[in-house]
Amino acid sequence: MGSKNQNKPPFQHNTALTTTSTITPSSLKKKYIADVVSEDKGQRLGFEKMVGTANNGRLRLAFSLVNGSQDLDLSSAPASNAGSECGGIEFTREDVEALVNEKMKYKNKFNYKERCENMMEYIKRLRLCIKWFQELEGEYAFEQEKLRNALELTERRCSEMEVALNNKEEELNLIILELRKSLASLQDKLAKEESEKKAAVDSLTKEKEARTGIERSQASLSEELEKVQGELDGANQRIASINDMYKLLQEYNSSLQLYNSKLQTDLDTAHETIKRGEKERSAIVENLHTLRGQHKSLQDQLMSSIASQDEVMKQKDALLNEVACLRMELHQTLEDREHYQQQVQSLAAEVSKYKELATNSSELEEKCLSQGNQIQILHDQLAVAERKLQMSDMSIFETRNEFEGQKKLIEELQNRLEDAEFKLIEGEKLRRKLHNTILELKGNIRVFCRVRPQLPDDSSSNQAKVFSYPTSMEYLGRGIDMTQNAQKHSFTFDKVFMPDASQEEVFVEISQLVQSALDGYKVCIFAYGQTGSGKTYTMMGKPGQPDEKGLIPRSLEQIFQTKQALQPQGWRYEMQVSMLEIYNETIRDLLSTNKDASRIENGVAGKQYTIKHDANGNTQVSDLTIVDVQSSREVKYLLDRAAHSRSVGKTQMNEQSSRSHFVFTMRITGVNESTEQQVQGVLNLIDLAGSERLSKSGSTGDRLKETQAINKSLSSLADVIFALAKKEDHVPFRNSKLTYLLQPCLGGDSKTLMFVNISPEPSSAGESLCSLRFAARVNACEIGTPRRQLNMRTSESRLSYG
Repeated sequence: MGSKNQNKPPFQHNTALTTTSTITPSSLKKKYIADVVSEDKGQRLGFEKMVGTANNGRLRLAFSLVNGSQDLDLSSAPASNAGSECGGIEFTREDVEALVNEKMKYKNKFNYKERCENMMEYIKRLRLCIKWFQELEGEYAFEQEKLRNALELTERRCSEMEVALNNKEEELNLIILELRKSLASLQDKLAKEESEKKAAVDSLTKEKEARTGIERSQASLSEELEKVQGELDGANQRIASINDMYKLLQEYNSSLQLYNSKLQTDLDTAHETIKRGEKERSAIVENLHTLRGQHKSLQDQLMSSIASQDEVMKQKDALLNEVACLRMELHQTLEDREHYQQQVQSLAAEVSKYKELATNSSELEEKCLSQGNQIQILHDQLAVAERKLQMSDMSIFETRNEFEGQKKLIEELQNRLEDAEFKLIEGEKLRRKLHNTILELKGNIRVFCRVRPQLPDDSSSNQAKVFSYPTSMEYLGRGIDMTQNAQKHSFTFDKVFMPDASQEEVFVEISQLVQSALDGYKVCIFAYGQTGSGKTYTMMGKPGQPDEKGLIPRSLEQIFQTKQALQPQGWRYEMQVSMLEIYNETIRDLLSTNKDASRIENGVAGKQYTIKHDANGNTQVSDLTIVDVQSSREVKYLLDRAAHSRSVGKTQMNEQSSRSHFVFTMRITGVNESTEQQVQGVLNLIDLAGSERLSKSGSTGDRLKETQAINKSLSSLADVIFALAKKEDHVPFRNSKLTYLLQPCLGGDSKTLMFVNISPEPSSAGESLCSLRFAARVNACEIGTPRRQLNMRTSESRLSYG
């Protein structure tokens, strides 16, 4: 009897009402009730058409079945009446009128038996019709009650919507009042400016009148007066330009205020969403722990049931063996009995001949009786064994049923566990996305901390004595505690990776940041830490092992995959790559065909490279080799080539210590052919050389000079970070080549992320503590909100680093 519209939720009738400012809550309620009533009328009209005016063959055949016809198949009756007493019978209005107006026809008026049978048949059809109408009335009553409940629910929801709309209307009224106040103040300022302008115009007219009088009276001063007139015209033009500039500044100030309020509201909503996500995540983690406990207990029960089942099967096998043995003994006893019976018969035949053997025959009879008793005992034992076998079969069946039930329960719990883990992963993704958005709005440098795992060459000390990780929801995955000399130091970063974190897990956290380079942002990711802490492994990975690829190869693969995915949307990208190293405060081009272009031989310096910044915040390195790339395979070849050219040395702290700062840069230029939109992004991936102490590294000669240059550049980087954290007017970017090259990333509009790599060895606790403190200061630096670069030049002769 119902239609498709009954399955719709109440709020799907007119969702556009919530976004229209001119519709009041009362009109919304009336509109919704009118929709429900129109649906009810449509259903009733449809039913009347189906029952009252339908003239199809199906309903006629149903009535012919009432009149006794056997041509209609009962399976053709509608499914809605299949459970009623009338079966598949339906009545149309014509059928009911024909049944009521039907007149009895009799062959013989005085044949009362025939009349009674016809009357009984007629009464039976009337009863069927009445029952059908009663069932129809019950269905109508049920539909009416259902519609009444839906109407009450709708009225309650409408009242809630009225309250919400009233609150929204009050908020809008308050906003309108504030806007009116600001409009009144602006109108007052405008009136003052107009009055000042009128006064200036009046004074100007007075000056003109005075000037004309002076011209009439003093003709000799006409030349000087013309000069004054020209200067006055220039002053008027400057006044007009100043007034226009003042209006533009007012409009720009109002737009900035609106944008600031919008950012504040977005920040508040993001904070609330993060709090809700944290609460949901804590609830999901608790449910996950409980589910894991239940799963473990059910696994224990399953193992115990399997063990008990194995024991029962062993008992069954033993009983079966025992029954087989008993059956063999019984068979042997029966054979002995038959043999003895034959002997008894032979002896009985010989009793007449041998009366002297009567005593022997009595003994034999007693022996047969005792064997018969033994046979009875064996029968009883066989029955007991069969009963035990039946009981073991029943216990095995019950155990099997219990095992199947527990298996189903375990499957259900595993499904629930998978759902909870999926929700936890989705919540973590949402939290990460909102956290990144808040950090971008704040403009801080993001900091990720990664602790290197223990290596075979490390000292066999307990790592837990040095580092520990908080398990509370607030600091889970973000906090790290370090213990040194029985003193605990706590740090909190944007993300903390424990020693067992894989390269894939680390890259997932920065994948969205790398993606923004294709969207037209400047992105900078650099690794910092002492020598031997895993910086090069984090950035480059292990060559020849695909599972341990570093951030640079994975970032390039993602960029080229996304480039292919954006082609159907009309985007076309061009990419350029450059690689350099800063060795002993000297820039070296790692892609140069002249290997010794920047080397120092015989005290004479090679090719010199200079760093320049333009007005747009872009950095250019003169005479640097720039290569156009089309695939990740080409970039991989260039990376291998640069790795062979990079300066690497051996110290007491690291077998292969990087002795220079490695800078990889990819410039991305994209054009959308359909929208003619142009974007230009830059991806900087930097592997800094490790800080080290001379007392531990044991550097001498060239290694000593390299160590001093590395420590000097890193100390210059620390000076820059401290100046940015204190918001000093002068930031010493020019103190080293490294900080001057990174100036747009540290003090511009770039998205910057720093990896601080930590060694777990207790002997390196001092350096690790210094690195963590430096990373905390970096995380507190504000470098400005990132800016997307749109509508820039598509062809550029130099490569930008910022």
